[in-house]
Amino acid sequence: MDRPPVIVEVAVNGATPRSVNPHVPRTPAEITADALACARLGATILHNHNDEPMFTADGVHAAGPYRAAWRPVRERYPDLLLYPTMAAGARGIPVERRWAHVAELAGLGGMTLIDPGSVNVGLTAGGRCPTPAAAEPYQNSIADTEYMCARTRELGALPSFSIFEPGFLRTVVTLQRAGRLPAGGIVKLYFGGDLQFGLPPTPTALEAYLELLEPAGLPWSVAVLGGDVVECGLAELAIRRGGHVRVGLEDHAGDRRPSNTELMEELLALLDRLGTRPATCTETHALLTP
Repeated sequence: MDRPPVIVEVAVNGATPRSVNPHVPRTPAEITADALACARLGATILHNHNDEPMFTADGVHAAGPYRAAWRPVRERYPDLLLYPTMAAGARGIPVERRWAHVAELAGLGGMTLIDPGSVNVGLTAGGRCPTPAAAEPYQNSIADTEYMCARTRELGALPSFSIFEPGFLRTVVTLQRAGRLPAGGIVKLYFGGDLQFGLPPTPTALEAYLELLEPAGLPWSVAVLGGDVVECGLAELAIRRGGHVRVGLEDHAGDRRPSNTELMEELLALLDRLGTRPATCTETHALLTP
């Protein structure tokens, strides 16, 4: 192999309905089956949503369905990392409530979710009258971010930092410089495809993020929300620059209706062409743990 191994994450469902893609797993049993299939192909980080709306009035997501989906996966792959989503748009709901299930699940999944900023989730790109993907902004204050960081550190879990906008990344780098980040983890650079937010999946946009990230020296990966990270060329750019890649039906958009395993296989073909392979669970932990 000419290149170091690549950490592969699969976001198996998100809020994508079956009306958009009939292959999307929605029940805990279906999520388990897809997670196991992707793990067999080399994924070492798995992310999923429950069948609960992202924008909830009370900010609560249930931990039970996550546990039901994750336990069989962890039994087969005890070092694989799993993490949930968190509720968005819950105005006036303290982060302790919105993030409670993340803390509750950290011991099982080994990873937490830290979203260090606020963002308008975006417009859908189609047609002459684009519509908002969500009615309200997704909001996390600096205080919320510091809470998630502190709790992750207390829990001894690895953080997954979601970067929707450049300001999110500047917050992470600033907190790291001040010694207020949890140890280890990975920065997820999310690019807007058909979902119009943040930076587009272009070489210039990737280099802008990497310039901001350079002082931190943290591992990073790329994903295209509302697109195809492999087909658009961003995955290859990231691998050539030493990064990692997320695929999955949460993110994918286009004319095709692939399964999660098909998206994995397409990424594996790219890795092979570039002279590398998926990182093992042991290698993933070594790469993400200082």
